[in-house]
Amino acid sequence: MTDSTTDAAEDPARAKDRRRAAKILYRPVGIISSIIGGLIAARVFRLVYKHLVPGPEDQAPKPLESSYKAREVVLGALIQGAVFSGVRALINRAGARAFERWTGEWPGD
Repeated sequence: MTDSTTDAAEDPARAKDRRRAAKILYRPVGIISSIIGGLIAARVFRLVYKHLVPGPEDQAPKPLESSYKAREVVLGALIQGAVFSGVRALINRAGARAFERWTGEWPGD
C-alpha cells in the first residue's frame, strides 16, 4: 500500500542537498560572470576616470609612479575600487538571478 499523503514542506536533508548542488553548479557561471565583470569594469573605469580627472590619461596612476602626487594616486585607486566593486556586484547578481530562473534554485545563502 502506498502512502497517498504528501508533505507540503520539503525534507530538510533534501533541501540542503539541493542548495549544495546549486552552489556547485553555479561555480562555472560565477567564474565566467566574474571574468566578464572584470572586463566590463575595466572599460567603465577608463571612461569614468577620463571624465573625472583632467588630462590625457585614461588609467589611474600606479602607487610607485613618482610623477604623481599621493592625492592623485589615492583618488585613482578609490575610483577604480568603487567602479570595480559596483560592476562586479551587478554582474554577479545578474548571473545569480539568471541561474535561479534556469534552475529554480538560488546559488547563494
